[in-house]
This record gives sequence, structure tokens and C-alpha cells, in this order.
Amino acid sequence: EKVKDSMRVLLPVLLSKNHESYDKIRAILLYIFSTNGTTQENLEKLIQNVQIESDSDMIRNWKYLDVPVISSFAAQQHKYPRRDRSSEETFQLSRWTPVIKDVMEDAIENKLDSKDWPYCSRCPPTWNGSGAV
Repeated sequence: EKVKDSMRVLLPVLLSKNHESYDKIRAILLYIFSTNGTTQENLEKLIQNVQIESDSDMIRNWKYLDVPVISSFAAQQHKYPRRDRSSEETFQLSRWTPVIKDVMEDAIENKLDSKDWPYCSRCPPTWNGSGAV
């Protein structure tokens, strides 16, 4: 059964003294994952009310894994363009291809945008792709 008001279910768990701080962090992360992000103000209120300021980086660092922790129109990042893999041979149980495969293939082919990937160095122009650089 789908939860209609997840904040109403979440608050008693967060305010309870019976749960450890790591369990409360997991509950907040589940809320963020289920709602596809939250506002900065809401996240700050949750962290302050639960009193997990010292561990708040555990929640905020999910943005580095491309999880929309903060979902506002200004903070939304564009998705990485996916390659068409409909013609590739797949196994019955693994039809999904992770985004990292596209990123790594683009890195090998020197096709990564330097604005999105500033820490990836360019291959030398004489590199023929036959070995590590």
C-alpha cells in the first residue's frame, strides 16, 4: 500500500528516543529517495530536529552519487546522455546497463565534456588507444 503522507509516518520515528542516529539517517535517506529529493529548508529542519548535525554529511554526500538530495529547479543537474544499447547482446537477467559504462566508454574515447568532468585529463593527441597512459 502506497504511503500517502510520508512525513507523517517519518516524524514519529525521527523524534523517538528508541532509535539510534544511524537508523534515523537511514529513515531520512529513504524519505529523500522516495520523494526524489527535498528542499534545502526541509533537510535543515530534519537534521536539526533529529540532532544529527555532526553526521549530516552522510546525507548530503549522496549528491556526489547523482542522487537528487536537494530538488529545486535551480539545483537540478542534467542527466548524462545515454547511448542506444538496444542492439547489444544482453543476458536474460541483466538487461539494464549502468550509466558508469557510458561514462567510462566516453572517457576512453576522449568524449567527456570538460565542464562536467573537470578532473579528467585529456589523452595525448598521439595516443592510439593501445595502452595505458
